[in-house]
Amino acid sequence: MDQHIRIVAILYIILGALGLLAAIAVLAIFLLGAGAAGMSGDPEGMTGALASGTCGTVLAVFIAVLSLPSIIAGIGLQKRKEWARILTIVLSVLNLFNFPIGTAIGAYAMWALLDARSKAYFTG
Repeated sequence: MDQHIRIVAILYIILGALGLLAAIAVLAIFLLGAGAAGMSGDPEGMTGALASGTCGTVLAVFIAVLSLPSIIAGIGLQKRKEWARILTIVLSVLNLFNFPIGTAIGAYAMWALLDARSKAYFTG
């Protein structure tokens, strides 16, 4: 069972890292758009640049904040922490709605972490 828990930990770290990359990409796209609007010379372009930059920053921070618990859970699972098991189960339930990849990862993680042997793995 410990091999399945290690796989779940790695999967959640990867999911979190991909989320952080998505946040960086969103931020870059919105800021490039804001820069283009700001350099257009149009007086309303500055307003558009401000709006685009603000929306992109808020969206990127939102995506990053949603991605960090996955990384934290994965690292905690690798260190055999019981709180990480519970956090991963909660994240797995939420991942079930992310069809199809999130559903598969969430179901696999729940199968691995709700087993009686995995509970013993974390309690020692």
